[in-house]
Amino acid sequence: MRSQFLKVSALTLASVVFAPFALSQEAEVEAPPPPTPQEIAAENLDQLLELVKQGQVRASAENQAREARFSRDKANQAAALKRAEDERTREERRSARLEKKFEENELLIAAKQEQLKERLGTLSELFGHLTAASGDLASNIEVSLVSSEFAGREGFLKTLIGKMTGSDQLPKIEEIERVWFELLREIREQGEVSRYTAQVATPSGELSQREVVRVGAFNIIDTDGNYLSFNIDQLAELPRQPGGGFNSQAQDLASSQGGLTQFGIDPTGPTGGSFLAAIIDSPTISERWHQGGYVGYAITAVGAFAFVLAIYRLLVLTLVGGKVSAQLKSSAARDDNPLGRVLKVHDDYPNMDPETLELKMAEAVLSETPKLEQGLTLLKIIAAVAPLMGLLGTVTGMIITFQAITIFGAGDPKAMAGGISSALVTTVLGLLVAIPTVLLHTVVNGRAQRIIHLLNEQATGIVAEHSERAHN
Repeated sequence: MRSQFLKVSALTLASVVFAPFALSQEAEVEAPPPPTPQEIAAENLDQLLELVKQGQVRASAENQAREARFSRDKANQAAALKRAEDERTREERRSARLEKKFEENELLIAAKQEQLKERLGTLSELFGHLTAASGDLASNIEVSLVSSEFAGREGFLKTLIGKMTGSDQLPKIEEIERVWFELLREIREQGEVSRYTAQVATPSGELSQREVVRVGAFNIIDTDGNYLSFNIDQLAELPRQPGGGFNSQAQDLASSQGGLTQFGIDPTGPTGGSFLAAIIDSPTISERWHQGGYVGYAITAVGAFAFVLAIYRLLVLTLVGGKVSAQLKSSAARDDNPLGRVLKVHDDYPNMDPETLELKMAEAVLSETPKLEQGLTLLKIIAAVAPLMGLLGTVTGMIITFQAITIFGAGDPKAMAGGISSALVTTVLGLLVAIPTVLLHTVVNGRAQRIIHLLNEQATGIVAEHSERAHN
């Protein structure tokens, strides 16, 4: 019983004694693990005191170790700070020396440049003119068709310009003389027709060796008569040839061995060949027609129908007019023409009074009139509707143009070209249909009215003759 009481008291006392110690260790980074009940269990007070003594000794040793570590860290930090301050002092001294050296070098460079300028003397002006001449020649050579035969000339000129604009090298006499040589060769070759072999790219991108003919600095063609373009040391066959007989002339020139040959050249060839490019990029009649879109197709269909109808009615009226002319020469009325059918009314009613006969004859003429005027109203409607359809296409094209402006802005003309082309082409198609239709309507209507006038004239004459016989 006493032994158990001592154990309980020892545990209680140990927890009371070690509680402040445990609280004091919470602030440490590496706190020792809390003692277990087995470690602090004591059988009597002596053991308990011994345990307390051992705990105090252990805590004191750990505190001393921490203090020693803190002292070492403080000493290391002080040493590191001292080294950093020394390094900063050395770098400041080095910076001052470099700054002083830099200022001395600037003065030295200025003196050397002044000395170089003094020694060059009039060469500076010479190099200036030579640099300008070389620059102009290099820019011309880059786009010149002569470079397709003599490649690499602009590289030499650019190197020479770099030497003359720099201060560490001077051009040689041979290099200066070569500028004069290249200038003279460019002038001479612009007036020569030269034949040589070069690598040519097809419109699909395939490369092949071809024999080409260069006409000065204006055009380059191959032996098949195809016009070629030159861009960045590369010859390429134009995807679209100018046509109009120019290719056959080019083929004749390529196969010619001498003499004079007719050939179409591009006068803007030395400056890039913009005239030939404009001709090639110009759309054909078929391409312009397709630019009209669905409205253009509808206008074309209406115009074709009006043309066929007008030609058909013109042929019919011509045939009818021939029969009417034959009827005028005949004394017997026939049923195969309008005049014969009108005259037959008088033959069918020879004893009819003049008033009734006049009405019968007028009725006969009126019955023939729609047949003669058939299709004229439709032609008139087409002539009036075709410009309206063109206006519809114009409005549609402008809508497309405004949509392109909304999406791409007004800075890209190609984005608006499609809508504008559609607008203008439909207007032209509408006028092209309306104007011939009006003319055809006038011709057909005149032919029909001529026959109708003849019918009225003959009917009136018969009525007058009948009335005169009745009065007599």
